[in-house]
Amino acid sequence: MPEPGTARVTPDGLLRMEGLLMRCALGHGGIKVDKEEGDGATPTGILPLRRVLYRADRGVPPRSVVPVEPLAPEDGWCDDPRDPAYNTRVKLPYEASHEELWRRDAIYDLIGILGWNDAPVVRGRGSAIFLHVARPDYAPTEGCIALSEPDVRALLAAGLRAIEVIG
Repeated sequence: MPEPGTARVTPDGLLRMEGLLMRCALGHGGIKVDKEEGDGATPTGILPLRRVLYRADRGVPPRSVVPVEPLAPEDGWCDDPRDPAYNTRVKLPYEASHEELWRRDAIYDLIGILGWNDAPVVRGRGSAIFLHVARPDYAPTEGCIALSEPDVRALLAAGLRAIEVIG
């Protein structure tokens, strides 16, 4: 039995937590034990929810048991294993390879920062593993876990603290 506040994700794209059952999108590279940068896989294991970021211009802050903070247009996330800021939030413009968190589409309107490769950071082991909003067709992600916006909000409000990815 998982700890309270822990959701379980299975390879069939279902997320379960304390009576909730939700469809989710996973990485196009499948689920992997040995996650590497750029493989498109969702890592196995228990991924603690560190904090939540949201677009204040597109919605109200979600209810959550972890800290919630608004995104800014200059927010990014470094995904360059050679850079000292690898797998951390950065301010744009940024010279090394990075993701822009302030996007035109809605997938990063809500972002749960998941604890993958962050304690400590190991270069090349993967970066920017998030819980975020799924595309309307639930297309595979680059390694993240994605749900509909109402489902992300419901999961956070239900007390999400971690996601266990089962391979």
